[in-house]
Amino acid sequence: MFCDETKIKLTAGRGGDGAVSFRREKFISRGGPDGGDGASGGNVIILADENINTLSELNTKKHYRAQHGEKGRRKNQSGKMGPDLIIKIPVGSIIYNEDKTKVITDLNKHGETYIAAKGGKGGLGNQHFASSVNQAPMFAESGEPGVEKEIYLELKLVADVGLVGLPSVGKSTLIAHISNSRPKIAAYEFTTLIPNLGVVDMRKYGGGPEDSFVVADIPGLIEGASQGKGLGHKFLRHISRTQVLIHIIDPLRTEDPIENFKKIQRELELFDKTLMKKPLIVAINKIDAVDPKEIEKLEKDLRENIPKLPETIYKMSGVTGVGIKELLFETLKKTKKERAKVTKKEEKEQDEEKRKIITLTPHKELVKFHIGKIEKTKTNKTIEVKGARIEQVVNMTDFKNIQGLERVYHFMNKMGIIRALKRENAKDGDIIIIAGKRIPYRD
Repeated sequence: MFCDETKIKLTAGRGGDGAVSFRREKFISRGGPDGGDGASGGNVIILADENINTLSELNTKKHYRAQHGEKGRRKNQSGKMGPDLIIKIPVGSIIYNEDKTKVITDLNKHGETYIAAKGGKGGLGNQHFASSVNQAPMFAESGEPGVEKEIYLELKLVADVGLVGLPSVGKSTLIAHISNSRPKIAAYEFTTLIPNLGVVDMRKYGGGPEDSFVVADIPGLIEGASQGKGLGHKFLRHISRTQVLIHIIDPLRTEDPIENFKKIQRELELFDKTLMKKPLIVAINKIDAVDPKEIEKLEKDLRENIPKLPETIYKMSGVTGVGIKELLFETLKKTKKERAKVTKKEEKEQDEEKRKIITLTPHKELVKFHIGKIEKTKTNKTIEVKGARIEQVVNMTDFKNIQGLERVYHFMNKMGIIRALKRENAKDGDIIIIAGKRIPYRD
């Protein structure tokens, strides 16, 4: 089943807890703490794979979880890192946030990866908390929870050439003739229910070994497709990545072919105005079944009624192959020209990226926090504190351990949170909420 959009939930692995342990060896007294560190949890990584052409597999499983990191052990032994979970998706997939209001990344090349959910950091063992005043710490960090989020995936096929036109004009027949694609072909509209991709190898037409391009048959385009009529609205997005468009005209249709041409071009413009800037090739199909004089008249009418038509209108037959060679070489020529533009643009962007001055994030940025919502009750008030570092400390603390709670107070004081709370008139008995956990205020 073809699927080009879906939403999935991702949960990265939790970091392993640090260990609380002490050396117990013969003839070594007061050996000191030797609790090892917990390991990081596995990341959830999205990988673009050219061998996959649909999101249907992801549509059957909605929640993906990476493995947790192992706990630390005694004798300073660290745990084993949780392996990353790799999710393969088709090249050309766009990753959005859960409500599709923001593009996160666009994976349009084979092998490109994106860390969609980062695994939690492993907790430090008690060996790290020994000091001159606390030589036997009974405290170790808990593992940090992995990131949990929902993402929306949308596939836009990566093809060099898009075939457009009304249903049953011969797009599927043409793509079957020129490529290795074998779409369903029948004498009724909307036979093609999914976009078909095919690779055109120009060597069989006299081209060189490097002369090839990918062509996509975009199904179901009718008047009103951009507003949701027919099937076109589901597949118009797949045209956006193509570099060249071939508009196929059927002279056998009973309707006015000129008006049909205008309708399809209008739908493309309504969906995305940038499609009008793409190189356009016009081809009249099924010339094997029409009198040559009628073809000449149709070409003349097209030129008289449609402005800015290409210099050449190609006449061909997807069944017999007449005229296809000329059409394909013109397509190859325009495709190469557009590829060169894209390569030049990418090189320019890479040069600009290299010239950027990289500045390290100051320590102050890391420890930033702010006071959030304050709610008053009859006896006290709750004050919310937000900040990346303090939330991480709280998430990695076992509040059942008194030494762990003392460490949180130490961080709050060191980061200036206590001073900020005093300015909010915090008093004993008030509750501080950090990362969803309730901490008694203490001056």
